[in-house]
Amino acid sequence: MQLIDAHCHFDFPQFDGRRDSELEQGRSRGLRGLVIPGVRRPDWGRVRDTALAHEGLFYCLGIHPWFVDEHSEADLTELRRLLEARPDRCVAIGECGLDRIRGRLEAQWPWFEAQVALADELNMPLVIHSVKTHDEVHNLLNRRQWDGRALLHGFSGSFQQASKLVDLGCFIGVGGVITHPRARKTRDAIARLPLEALVLETDAPDMAPKGVQQGQNAPRYLPDILDVLAEIRGGTPEQLAPVLLDNVSRLYGWSGAGIGE
Repeated sequence: MQLIDAHCHFDFPQFDGRRDSELEQGRSRGLRGLVIPGVRRPDWGRVRDTALAHEGLFYCLGIHPWFVDEHSEADLTELRRLLEARPDRCVAIGECGLDRIRGRLEAQWPWFEAQVALADELNMPLVIHSVKTHDEVHNLLNRRQWDGRALLHGFSGSFQQASKLVDLGCFIGVGGVITHPRARKTRDAIARLPLEALVLETDAPDMAPKGVQQGQNAPRYLPDILDVLAEIRGGTPEQLAPVLLDNVSRLYGWSGAGIGE
């Protein structure tokens, strides 16, 4: 099997000193590559450098809703400048979005809308963080007549919410949440959505699957998420993996024949 971790914070300090070994362990289990999201301007250089230092790693640049208060209009200008240059292995804008649990929605909203507009203008995919704001995200994309590609990362919500986002062209990120039996609503949604709308992700070191200590998640656990996905959908990992690889390739604009080519 060939698997891509569509969203992994591999630049975070938790992986310092062990990135090579983590990738080796992941590759022994079918990991072909991963995508590192950017969350704040001071980290963009580290995100880029981490991706470029390893084969099969790609990255995104964006401003996460948790950190909007750290930024100014000049940071959006710099984001545009960097993305207009189409840097090598930069595949999307994000992680951006809305979070009802942490921070103030009224402060987050203009930053999210600005990055949606930039993705639309530059014809780049979006990586969206949405916590208890799926309806707001849908309304914004719908109002802007969004017809691009987007990843609704770390999805935890209902089938109805997910279906509305899929109808707008969003892919739904499937992570460690589905490995927890108590997440019945999310497991039901993931089981019923079209397989062609799903992509695998770890969100490592966060969003740990069942049996992994919080904060200790890693790309090597991606096959465990796939196993649970196959279980709740009634297939086998071997049947699902090629479709999921094609899905993430469509999301990030890679050819079907070769990731990143």
